Amino acid sequence: MGTREVYEEKLRSGAHLHRDPTINPGLGSPRCPRCLSLLNPTAGEGDWAITSVLHDATAVAGSGAGALLSAVHGFNTGIPFVQKHVKGPKWLQLLVGVPPLLLFSGASAVFGAYALPRFAQLTVTSYYAASSGSHYAVSQITRQIESTHFSESDEKSR
Repeated sequence: MGTREVYEEKLRSGAHLHRDPTINPGLGSPRCPRCLSLLNPTAGEGDWAITSVLHDATAVAGSGAGALLSAVHGFNTGIPFVQKHVKGPKWLQLLVGVPPLLLFSGASAVFGAYALPRFAQLTVTSYYAASSGSHYAVSQITRQIESTHFSESDEKSR
């Protein structure tokens, strides 16, 4: 922690701008000025990576969706299977059927927490790849039109 003078000098000199592009420069963690998501300090490696906030949000959503869907599927198919094969009172059937159901639900939650962020990354990468490809084609066409226009205007001026 620095003193107020150090903080004000840092703001005046602009020394913070290369590593802290925040809305209030010098305060808190570096954030994107447009969407306020936390910036990855190694973002120079690739522009197509999803932010850590989006990664965490999709991991939580994937975990919840995986657990919920597998629990519903397990109750609808697994418990009747156990009831058919385990003879005895209801509590015994539940005692035998619930642990595999919990393991299946947990495994599905882990898979959802892994798969959904990967799918989001794939979606973002595909979008940016298609977008940059179209921008490249448009810029090539624009360059060709401009070079043709400039060469024609040079010939007329001679």
